[in-house]
Formats: sequence, C-alpha cells, structure tokens
Amino acid sequence: MRDTTFSIFKALAIFLVVVAHAVAPTYLARFAYLINVPVFFVLSGYFFRVSNVEQKTDFLLRRTRRLYLPFLKWSVFFLLIHNLLFPLGLLSEQYGNAAGGVTHPYTAHEMAQNLWSMVFNMSGYDPFLAGSFWFFRALWVSSVAFLILFFLLSKLRWLATPTRQAGVIASLALLLGVWHTQDGLCITGLAQGGYRELMGVFFLAVGFLLRRLEEVPAAKPYLHPVVGILGGGTILTLLTLFYPVSMSPRATNVGSVVALSLSGTAGFFLLRNVAVYLNRLPAQVQRVLVYVGDNSIYIFGFHLLAFKLVSALKVGVYALPWSMVGGHPVVQTATDDAFWMLYAIVGVALPLLWVWGWQRLCVRYRFKTETPADWLRIAVRLTILAFRGLQWFGLAVCAGVCRLGRMIWGWVLWVVDTTKDAIYGEDD
Repeated sequence: MRDTTFSIFKALAIFLVVVAHAVAPTYLARFAYLINVPVFFVLSGYFFRVSNVEQKTDFLLRRTRRLYLPFLKWSVFFLLIHNLLFPLGLLSEQYGNAAGGVTHPYTAHEMAQNLWSMVFNMSGYDPFLAGSFWFFRALWVSSVAFLILFFLLSKLRWLATPTRQAGVIASLALLLGVWHTQDGLCITGLAQGGYRELMGVFFLAVGFLLRRLEEVPAAKPYLHPVVGILGGGTILTLLTLFYPVSMSPRATNVGSVVALSLSGTAGFFLLRNVAVYLNRLPAQVQRVLVYVGDNSIYIFGFHLLAFKLVSALKVGVYALPWSMVGGHPVVQTATDDAFWMLYAIVGVALPLLWVWGWQRLCVRYRFKTETPADWLRIAVRLTILAFRGLQWFGLAVCAGVCRLGRMIWGWVLWVVDTTKDAIYGEDD
C-alpha cells in the first residue's frame, strides 16, 4: 500500500510557498520563508538512491523531464502572452512590486534574448508571473552537481560509505556557501550567482543523510514524531523571532547561511512529522491533501497567475485603478488586511482546478501526453473540438436571432392590429 505521508508533506510545503507570496502577516510570512523551498531540496535528497551513481543517464533524464522541460514549456508560455497581458491590466508599467520595480512589454529582440536565456541558462522567465521558476533551475543544477560529487567521492578509498560521501558533500557545499557570501562571489554563467544552487546541494546531502539516519537503531527514539515536531518547531520559532532568512538569491552575511541551513533541516523534521499525524485523518481529508501534494509542481508554476483573480476582486472592493491588478505578487495597497487568506486559497485551488479539468478531459477523450506526437494529436483534437464548439455557438446564435426576429415581427403585427382596431373603433 502506498505511503502518502510525503505527498501530504509536499502539500504543506507548497501551501507555505503560496502563503509567503500572498504577503501574509509578518511572523507567518517569516516562518513560511524559512522552510517552504528548502524542504523541497531536503526531500529530493531524502529520495536520492545510491544506484543513481551507477545509472547516471537515467537519473539525468528523469531530472530533465521533471524539471527542465516543465520550466521551458511554462516559461515560453508566459513569454508568448507577456505583451498581451498589459492591455488586460494583468501586468502594469506603473504598478510593480513592493520594491518599486515594474515590468514592460518586450521588443522582438528582448523576446528572442529571453528565449535563449530560457533554453541555455534556465533564466529569462517572466519576473512577475513566473518569479518562482528559479526553483526549477536550482533543483536541476543542484541535482546534477550532487550526482557528480557523489560519483567523484565514491572513487576515494577513505570515503568508502555513501554516508561519508554525503557528509563531505554537505560540508563542502556549506563552506562554499559561506565563502560565496563572505567575499561576494558569483558562479559565472549561472543566473543569480549560484548561492541557491550551493545551498541546494547542501540540502540534498542533508536529506540523503537523514534517510540513512533512519536506518540506525540507536537513533529511533530521537526520530519520534513528537520529538521532531517539538525540536523542529522550537528552532524555527527562534529563527522566526530573531533571525528570519529565506532562500534568496544572495545571503546578507555568514550568519544567514548558517540560519538557512538550520531552518531547512528543522523544517523537514517539522513537516515530515506533522504529515505523519495528518496522514491519520479521515480518508476524505487525506485524499485532498494527497492530491495537493501530488500536483504541487502546478501550484508552484501558476499560483502567481491565479493571484490575479483575487487582485481583481481587491481592486473592486477598494475602488482602486484597474491597472493595480498588475502589482506583484499582490495588490500593493492595504497589504495588512485579510486578503492574504483569499490569495492563499485561490493560489492553491485555481491551479488544481485547472489540473483536475485537464485530467478529466484526458480521460474523457483518451488523450495521451507522453510524446510530442501525443501532444500534436491533442492539439488537432482540441482544434476540432473548438471548431465544433464555434459551430454550435454559431448555430445557437442564429437560432436565437431567428427567435428574436419572430418575436419582434409578432410584436409589430400586434401593434399594427391594435392600431387598426383603435382606428376603426373610433370610426364606428
């Protein structure tokens, strides 16, 4: 029977991602930023298998299929619709983010450059509607680097065990992160300097070590869910109050590097063990949480776009200019109200509603999405369906116009008959 604990784990983590971007109250947002993205890296390392070192090609193909291809597909989608969103007010040249930055329509050259950056550097994505896409690049690069380091260290005799190898990788990545921050260095050619990727390698190694730790009998008492929740919760509470950090493009100081390493590890313990208890809830609740977790990648990709629906509502409630809908990630007015809760709910629910509808459509019409040929067939069938829909709409409009015409003609005849009766009646 499938263990759904980690699906619920991902549901909790992705909800914290959305809550952070929804501009939640200060301390809740701090807590969310501490753990929301780092725990995904730790989870990826937790499921890293030693056999991947011997099956490097298969591992790289899986990582590319699950990270690079969705990144490229969705980034190009947002690139194609970028200029179309300004007349609709979903992007604005006047209203931007809290830091005052705005976005502008792209020229043909800028679109081409962004496309090249997406393909060759996993950058160039829309900073407002796809601002969280750095995660796909960071996890892909970190996974490849982790695999290479694991392979190289496995050749050293004094590092005979995978546990030692992962320990060295974690230490090396953390030291490089400290050096990167201390001297303001950058990994040339890697978008945003590479700090996120370095910390990603560290968290992957931590996740791998935590999985190995569970195999040690002496560690069992310390891995009890209550211990994990209390220990992880205590560390995260202290960091939230006194040293809030996030997986930002660059750490402010060495203390931030250490704090982030603690927050990601503590966050994994907390969410993992909370998920253990949530997994015991009634089946209906459990199914919802599992569905959210299993489709977290779509929430990651499209929650910022879903926010626009709530922004439109907020603009109407506060009687603000429509162009403020283009603010990122939320309307930058009255951010201390309760709208963050609606942002969080819609940011999760709307992408899932789209996924659910697409899955139903695939089942209904037996669509397959495994190869480019499958997608071509889908495009043809959707075009046919759209044409039939337009045909039906056209016929419905024609029928409606005919019925309206008959009604008007009947009304005209009634007016004429009434007028005749009135005229002849007066003559009589």
